Amino acid sequence: MIGPGESSALLLLSRPGVQRVPTDRLELFQLRDFVGPELCARLIALIEKDRRPSTLADAGDDRYFRTSETCDLDADEPAVREMEALFAALNGIDPAHGEPLQGQRYDVGQEFKAHCDYFNRDGRDWERFCSVSGQRTWTFMVYLNDVEAGGATRFKAIGKSFQPEAGKLVCWNNWRPDGRENPNTIHHGMKVRRGVKYVITKWYRERPWSW
Repeated sequence: MIGPGESSALLLLSRPGVQRVPTDRLELFQLRDFVGPELCARLIALIEKDRRPSTLADAGDDRYFRTSETCDLDADEPAVREMEALFAALNGIDPAHGEPLQGQRYDVGQEFKAHCDYFNRDGRDWERFCSVSGQRTWTFMVYLNDVEAGGATRFKAIGKSFQPEAGKLVCWNNWRPDGRENPNTIHHGMKVRRGVKYVITKWYRERPWSW
């Protein structure tokens, strides 16, 4: 029985085209052509309109750790509602457990160094970000465009990289089966070498999102 903030491998694999990466170290999937070109273009336009420098919950001394730009997407935008509906139909997660949809833009040379999406329980911002809605459970990420060179997402613990392809979904469970955070989900948004990369990210929480 899966909780309201959870999906499952069985549910995801029931969708034609979903592929699971063959590893027992984490639950990691991809689905090509999840989002059509017209919706991708509309989401890119929204990101371009409202992008700002990306931030980190527990920022360290490396000011080049995350050099992308971010856009907090308005839930009332028709393109955002369409994207949310696609996620809900795929993953079966109660939408109340989802964080607002976020877009990212990576220009040449920009990256997000190796990190996990879950929050550090010993981090200084744990109470601020997790006291109400809890830890992140699943991550669903969609590439909105092809990239001329670079920009892959590399999962370091298993040596698996995903190349940006317009409309392709990559998703993973941030937890282990025993309910602990899974450090094998560490991944690196690698530097763009030519072109610009646009990404949509959707995170889910243990409890309903209340911000």
